[in-house]
Amino acid sequence: MNILLELFVVTFRVLWAFVLAAAKWLVRPKEKSVAGQVCLITGAGSGLGRLFALEFARRRALLVLWDINTQSNEETAGMVRHIYREMAEAAAAAPRVAGDGEKDVLPHCNLQVYTYTCDVGKRENVYSTAERVRKEVGEVSVLVNNAGVVSGHHLLECPDELIERTMMVNCHAHFWTTKAFLPKMLEMNHGHIVTVASSLGLFSTAGVEDYCASKFGAVGFHESLSHELKAAEKDGIKTTLVCPYLVDTGMFRGCRIRKEIEPFLPPLKPEYCVKQAMRAILTDQPMICTPRLMYMVTFMKSILPFEAVVCMYRFLGADKCMYPFIAQRKQATNNNEAKNGI
Repeated sequence: MNILLELFVVTFRVLWAFVLAAAKWLVRPKEKSVAGQVCLITGAGSGLGRLFALEFARRRALLVLWDINTQSNEETAGMVRHIYREMAEAAAAAPRVAGDGEKDVLPHCNLQVYTYTCDVGKRENVYSTAERVRKEVGEVSVLVNNAGVVSGHHLLECPDELIERTMMVNCHAHFWTTKAFLPKMLEMNHGHIVTVASSLGLFSTAGVEDYCASKFGAVGFHESLSHELKAAEKDGIKTTLVCPYLVDTGMFRGCRIRKEIEPFLPPLKPEYCVKQAMRAILTDQPMICTPRLMYMVTFMKSILPFEAVVCMYRFLGADKCMYPFIAQRKQATNNNEAKNGI
């Protein structure tokens, strides 16, 4: 094809992509069904992972929950089973609709939740647990890479082991879980891979170098994987990148921006964050930043001179927003050491 003609076609497709994106803002796309599909969530024992599990349970997905903490993971599973029971009771009490209006409702006996204790920061643990899942549950259709940790130390005060741990859990684990479950998705040309990253994977701040690096890595991994699936023409496998602003889960307790600005940009409620992410996942949206202001911040960071970005950070109080959090972590560590007689 003549390169000028091809350029014209590409320009048209780019403009058409803008039109479709604008249309989705005006007309909410229909959410797809995940009923009966196997959904695996890492870090399901607390925080966003637990909320994702409850949301997928309400949509009648078959849940596989991974967490390093067995007790908290079982607590999440108990909540999921409670949702399943409620749905089964509601389905039993509701009159069946005859004819074309009959709903395709899975029997309650098919709705199950499986729990596995897994340290996603350890490659062999991921692969062995994945093999158990395939044997005991079946192939995974929806993979939610959610597990995450934060060290809470300035770079020069952070032990190397904690830096490695942050990179392993927040970034490398995405490689291991995806390598474990992607082959079957490719074979079936069906699946969905969700990367729960962070706004700190799009722009950074001081004092959390290891965390930012790990989230930047997760974002880069996700984007490259998405391009690889497109290049392989596997359009049946969807990907969604979730980049929320600071979420009030306690993970960054103490983090503060400028007090005059904070009322306009408070920490996100976890429930709101997950509901927005679920809407993106179920409508096959490639990326979701919450709140929408994060899109603008990312764009401005890309076009403004570095010194201009620094000025904005200082005005917002974002340059040292993590310092109170790090100070609290350090104090808590000192208190624990004193209590244990170290």
